[in-house]
Amino acid sequence: MFVEVESNPNCESSVFARFKEAGPAKRVVQVRTDERDSQGEWCWITGWTDDPALPLCPAYAQLVEDSGAGLAYLVFGGLWGIRMKPVVLAEEWSLLSPHQWGEPYLSLADAKDLRFEDT
Repeated sequence: MFVEVESNPNCESSVFARFKEAGPAKRVVQVRTDERDSQGEWCWITGWTDDPALPLCPAYAQLVEDSGAGLAYLVFGGLWGIRMKPVVLAEEWSLLSPHQWGEPYLSLADAKDLRFEDT
């Protein structure tokens, strides 16, 4: 599978990467990340597109082979990557919010750090 993310207002980094799939993609709605807190925090996650009228799209997690870690969960979204906000935050998705942030994708080692749509 390929992940391509353009440099954009959601995340400055552009990425074109190839991964070897090791399982099916599943829709993910929350991730636990230590991006801002070393203890980790649960965050809502969405995919982000280049459509200004409808920028939200699903985010997915897929088990892939990772050359450094063996197997990892690749979390990906739209052409503009993924966007996250803490679950304690009650605000709409917005590129203008200082409490939200974007990434091209995430690589998570543990399934316990993912909450899927159907759970």
